[in-house]
Amino acid sequence: MITSVKNEKVKAWKKLHKRKERANTGLFMVEGFHLLEEAIKSDWEINEIIVLEGTMLPEWAADFPIESVSENVMAHISQTTTPQGVLAVMAMKKQKVYSGNHFLIIDSVQDPGNLGTIIRTADAAGMDAIILGEGTVDLYNDKVIRATQGSIFHIPIYEANLFEELEHLKRKGFSIWATALLNATNYNETVPEEKVAIVLGNEGAGVQDELLERADRIVTIPIYGKAESLNVSIAAGILMYHLKG
Repeated sequence: MITSVKNEKVKAWKKLHKRKERANTGLFMVEGFHLLEEAIKSDWEINEIIVLEGTMLPEWAADFPIESVSENVMAHISQTTTPQGVLAVMAMKKQKVYSGNHFLIIDSVQDPGNLGTIIRTADAAGMDAIILGEGTVDLYNDKVIRATQGSIFHIPIYEANLFEELEHLKRKGFSIWATALLNATNYNETVPEEKVAIVLGNEGAGVQDELLERADRIVTIPIYGKAESLNVSIAAGILMYHLKG
């Protein structure tokens, strides 16, 4: 059992809290029984499981290397206020996908809770892939992962140059929908084409102009009350389910 926070493995785990180290190693951490169980159901690679001394593990955990740690070490590497006593080190997954008819394109969404909720909702709505543009919060941020509730393991997600991706999707017959307030049509007055990619923008600035110029449709969600705007993850959910309607 590892009992010192100065242990080299503990130092390596702690470094995975930072985006740069995750990018350098291709590794990230997930925490809690639910996320681990969702990972197990997927074909993602689990390198090792870290468990607090005395914590009971499910039978499936025996299939992986297990490292037992003391309470002070668990508190040191955990990123939750009330740790469940189990984490896993996992390998990132390269997955560029062009199959399917419904794609979601994320332009600079920066709040981890928003991105995680969008991913979870896209999974529920049966979207085929999510493309993350530059300026978007790191997919492997622990708050993003927790907000996905495991959906990160169920739907293909990858980072790419959005301008190149839009051109590629257009060549493949996709209609590009972008969200904006000006020169927009109410989403519920539009009939979705067979292939649609929805572009969602930054919480404050919206979709950048250069991407709006490449869109086939500008759509908006009407606001009937006094709210100034909708949260981007709520807007995403409304539009994704409209495609499925």
